[in-house]
Amino acid sequence: MTVSSRPFRVLGVQQIAIGGLDKQRLQTLWVDMLGLELSGSFRSERENVDEDICAIGSGPFKVEVDLMQPLDPQKKPAVHATPLNHVGLWIDDLPAAVDWLTARGVRFAPGGIRQGASGFDITFLHPKASDEFPIAGEGVLIELVQAPAEVVKAFSRLAGATA
Repeated sequence: MTVSSRPFRVLGVQQIAIGGLDKQRLQTLWVDMLGLELSGSFRSERENVDEDICAIGSGPFKVEVDLMQPLDPQKKPAVHATPLNHVGLWIDDLPAAVDWLTARGVRFAPGGIRQGASGFDITFLHPKASDEFPIAGEGVLIELVQAPAEVVKAFSRLAGATA
């Protein structure tokens, strides 16, 4: 398969989400020791999460590091059960990516395309394959994130400079 036959591009890493029972302990490492900037927070009963949003880098190349703890460790989703909770990837055309990947047997997690904590449209590749959808994250939850125009433009300039 050639890259030109794929109707979307993965531009870069948008986020890394790390879960634990105590986000204060996560902050000690990521903010206090490693110097990431705390840039926001997100809380959702439905998603059972209380998270702090940190950042590495700036502008269109900024990568979020989300430090997550469950609101209730006994409920699902268990954002702490896998310490590396998920990896988010910038996608230049999220609807085209979902259609194309689904048609080729990639399994998505329930919920479809929706607005994520950072305000961008998102969807998740399921970590486990099924009979109907034999391609999945092989144990890793992968978030696909619709890149805003300025991120698409910046990554396109970067790709042109390295070509």
